[in-house]
Parts: sequence; C-alpha cells; structure tokens
Amino acid sequence: MAFQSTPSAAHFRLNAFAGVWEGDERVAASAWTSEGNASAEFSGEALFGGFFLEQRYRQTRDGAVSFEARNVFGFDASDKTYKLYQFDTAGFAPPVPASGEWNGNELVLMKTSPRGSQRTVFTFENEDCYRMGVSFSPAGSDTWQEVVSGVYRRASPTSSNLS
Repeated sequence: MAFQSTPSAAHFRLNAFAGVWEGDERVAASAWTSEGNASAEFSGEALFGGFFLEQRYRQTRDGAVSFEARNVFGFDASDKTYKLYQFDTAGFAPPVPASGEWNGNELVLMKTSPRGSQRTVFTFENEDCYRMGVSFSPAGSDTWQEVVSGVYRRASPTSSNLS
C-alpha cells in the first residue's frame, strides 16, 4: 500500500521563493565576520511535489564567496507553522528548525539554540522583489543585533514579457 498525500495551499505558498534571486546586502560586524557590503544570490526549487522548497544561498564580498547556506522550508500541518532548516558554512547543525507564520506578505521565523535566538524576516514587496533581515539575540540577553539585511530581485522577473 502506497502512502499518497497532496501539498496544501500553505505548502505552495513557499513557491514565492522559487527561482533565481540577486541582491545587495548590508552585513553587520559579528563574532564571525566584519561589517561591510555584499552581493548575494538565492536559487529556490520546489521539492517532493511542493511539500518543501530548497533554497541555495551564496554571499560574495570583495570578489570572493564569503558565506553559503542551504535552506529547506516546509509547512508543518500539525502545528500550522512554517519551518526553516538552515545548513551553512558557519558549521552549526540546527538542533531545531526556525518556526513561524506568514502575516500578510511577511514571513517571520524564529529559532533558539544554546548560542541565543535568531529572527529572520522575509517581506515581499511584490512577486519579483523581497527584503530579508536577520537579527540575533545572544543567550541571556534581551538585545537584538542586526546580522544581515538585503533586498533581492528575481534574475528573470515573472512579470516579464520574455519567452
């Protein structure tokens, strides 16, 4: 007997991240890097019939790759929240995913680890442009520090008349 399931509209909402995106970022100084500007590229692809979306991320500073990540987004029907597992060149294995909800055109995801809490906010201006902001609060602190922020545009806009 084969198990079959169909993704819901909530799963398909993650397709907003599908495609190739390029943008400019502002990186804050942290224990892992210095302050400065960067360029970034995201490439998103739906997986397993739309249940998940994989996003590949590459940040470039001063002509060299400075940070890379693989993000896997999903929707957890049991608690009605979106999940984000991130694996990156910082090398920390995620003990739990970031979790959150869409509020209009904004997806807010939070996660906590022994190092502290991280908040990631994606705000879609339209189907071809979004903003991302990542902030961090160290363990034992209630102060949030910006980590990175950027504006990203589709490399090939969906509203384009090109065929």
